[in-house]
Amino acid sequence: LNHDMTLGEFKFIWYMEYSHRMWGRVVGLAYILPAAYFWGKGWLSRPMKGCVLALCGLVCFQGLLGWYMVKSGLEEKPESHDIPRVSQYRLAAHLGSALILYSVSLWTGLSLLLPRHQLPETHQLLRLRQFAHGTTALIFLTALSGAFVAGLDAGLVYNSFPKMGERWIPDDLLAFSPVLRNIFENPTTVQFDHRILGITSVTAVTMLYLFSRKIPLPRRTRIAVTSLLAVAYMQ
Repeated sequence: LNHDMTLGEFKFIWYMEYSHRMWGRVVGLAYILPAAYFWGKGWLSRPMKGCVLALCGLVCFQGLLGWYMVKSGLEEKPESHDIPRVSQYRLAAHLGSALILYSVSLWTGLSLLLPRHQLPETHQLLRLRQFAHGTTALIFLTALSGAFVAGLDAGLVYNSFPKMGERWIPDDLLAFSPVLRNIFENPTTVQFDHRILGITSVTAVTMLYLFSRKIPLPRRTRIAVTSLLAVAYMQ
C-alpha cells in the first residue's frame, strides 16, 4: 500500500512509535517505583494507598489500551483497502484514558502540596463549582472528538473556516445510514462536531472567567481561572 515509501520515511514513523512506547514505559516506572518505595516505608495513609493502587491500575490499563489500539491498525479490514489506520474508537479510548490519568495524578499531587481553601459555601460559589465541572466535561468531550478527527483523517476533508467549503452546513453531513453512525464514522460529521464542540468550549471558558470575576476568590483560584482562559484561546 505504501510502495513509494523511502527507508528514511519508514524510519521516521518507526522511531516516533518506538519513542512513544519507551516514554510510556518510563512514565510507568517513574510512578510505580517511587510508589512502591513510599508504601514500603509506611509513608502512605490508608486512603492514599487506595489512591495509589487505583492510579497504578490506570497506568497499566493505559499501556494495555495502547497495545489494543495499535493492534487494530495491523488487522485486515474487508471494507477498507486504502491505507492502514487504527480504530478511531480505540484511539479515542486511549486518549481519554490518558487525560483521566493525567488529571487524577495532577489533582492528587496538588491536593497533597496545597492546602484546600476554607471558603464559605455561598450560592455563587456553588454555581461556579458546578459551572467549572460542566466546562471540564465539555473540554474532555472536545478532546475525545479530536481523536475521532485524527483517526479518520477528518481534518483533510475541509480546510476552510468558519465555513466548510462554501457552506455553513455541508451536504454530506448525514450521508451514512443509520444516522447515528455519522457521528463516529463520517469524516465530515466528525470534523463538524469537533468545530462546534471547540467553539462551545471556548465560549464556556469565557463565561466561566466572566462569572468568576463577580465572586471574591483567593489569588490562587483567580490565577487558575485566568490561566484557563489564556490556554483556551491559545488552543
